Amino acid sequence: MVKSTVTPLFWRGGLAVVVGVVSLVCPGVTLEAFVVAFSVYALVVAGIDVMRAFSRDRVVAVGGRLLLAALSLAAAFGPVTWPEVTALVLTVCVSAWALVSGVVEVALFFRYGERAGERATWLLSGLVSVLLGTVLAARPGAGAVTLVSVFGVFSVLHGAFVLIASAGIRRAPYATRRLARSH
Repeated sequence: MVKSTVTPLFWRGGLAVVVGVVSLVCPGVTLEAFVVAFSVYALVVAGIDVMRAFSRDRVVAVGGRLLLAALSLAAAFGPVTWPEVTALVLTVCVSAWALVSGVVEVALFFRYGERAGERATWLLSGLVSVLLGTVLAARPGAGAVTLVSVFGVFSVLHGAFVLIASAGIRRAPYATRRLARSH
């Protein structure tokens, strides 16, 4: 079970570090990628809602699905049409995400049965998330490029903490066996 937990944790941390470095080195490209990725996602959701609307036999379901498709279509073209508003909304969404995930990670610090190092890692990672969310909530109009830079720093720090946690979990079975053999 430990190996099945460690590998995804390792890849999650590594990916966070890579995304953070790319965000810091190329903030403009990262911002454009966020906008394009969201637009593509909303366009795909609109297409799926249209297909689902016509797979129903009730008129109410068709109308509701077509309404959802229209909203998704508007969401797909909104970021391209109004990039400033998109940047502000993106900043608020990332702020909320960072605050909530940070609070959850800090709460994981108080779990019983975890090693001190792992608990400290959750605490530090959670505090970094809460700090990111607080900074973004305080100044959401500061701009999306600033968000990308702060997101880059957050991703590198968060990824590093996750990599440290995965290394600690990976070493735990070996340390336990070594300790058992010594007694």
